[in-house]
Amino acid sequence: MEIFKYLNEYDYEQLLFCHDEQSGLKAIIAIHDTTLGPALGGTRMWTYATEEEAIVDALRLARGMTYKNAAAGLNLGGGKTVIIGDPKKEKNEEMFRAFGRFIQGLNGRYITAEDVGTTVQDMDTIHEETNYVTGISPAFGSSGNPSPVTAFGVYRGMKAAAKAAFGTDSLEGRTIAVQGVGSVAYNLCKYLHEEGANLVVTDINKEAVQRAVDEFGATAVETDEIYGVDCDIYAPCALGATINDDTISQLKAKVIAGAANNQLKDTTHGDAIHEMGIYYAPDYVINAGGVMNVADELYGYNQERALKRVEGIYDNVARVFEIAERDGIPSYQAADRMAEERIERMRKSRSTFLQNEKSILNRR
Repeated sequence: MEIFKYLNEYDYEQLLFCHDEQSGLKAIIAIHDTTLGPALGGTRMWTYATEEEAIVDALRLARGMTYKNAAAGLNLGGGKTVIIGDPKKEKNEEMFRAFGRFIQGLNGRYITAEDVGTTVQDMDTIHEETNYVTGISPAFGSSGNPSPVTAFGVYRGMKAAAKAAFGTDSLEGRTIAVQGVGSVAYNLCKYLHEEGANLVVTDINKEAVQRAVDEFGATAVETDEIYGVDCDIYAPCALGATINDDTISQLKAKVIAGAANNQLKDTTHGDAIHEMGIYYAPDYVINAGGVMNVADELYGYNQERALKRVEGIYDNVARVFEIAERDGIPSYQAADRMAEERIERMRKSRSTFLQNEKSILNRR
């Protein structure tokens, strides 16, 4: 792998390899962009087949966090860590404390959080060595379970998408097909039910489905039937890549708005649903409630303040559709453009400030 060529192509700032022989730590920290502020992104532990696969994953995820944080309006850049290893077998206290010391050595350039394969307890262990970690236990000032807050953000974003598609953001009487009824989606269904929406749900977990049926009066369908449901809104809230060649032809929804990550299998599918006249709320914009919530911990967590920011996902999604209309592009491209424009404005502002400072010094 030509690492510097890759870093240059996507404008990365830093790639760090962290090794601790005694604990078995093999970690890769990727920092993509810190224009808006310190890089924030979770720590993932996974059994990668090769070291190159781990590097590529860290880089890809870090860049994604730059866009997510920028689009969310946070004064944070994008970074990510991957730890190579089996999270079920190879974890130990020494590993995460060693990793915490590496983070501390970056002196605030990178702030970590929980991700796939890591837990709140792991973050607590990291916290023994550094304050540059979020998502720790509530006893240490954390925000706790992020699922309800993420769900609230998706709910707000869905209303904005409905306004763009239907001319009103009311979800009363709308039929919404929810794929997956996990923790985030359950809380989303609660908001939708309270507003008077009609729910159609599916999940491989039959108990979760039955809970939604019992509590929200939802209609249950088989997992492969959810795409073809006659509905107003399709809400993917489980696995990624559910918008693909096989499912697009089945979709009857006017809006796609859900909590899942990486909903488009490929960018061509974003083009396809745009051509079909479907209003797609880009995943990293609408599901940013979780990162907004943990980011508030950096200021001393205040739930009211955090929820006020998450409420703003409505405006963020609305802005995406405004840019899509303005530039005649699909909404997934508009989301990227919104993030890039914010970063570029900050770069220009800094450049102007430095030029002014230089001019003042030259006159002295």
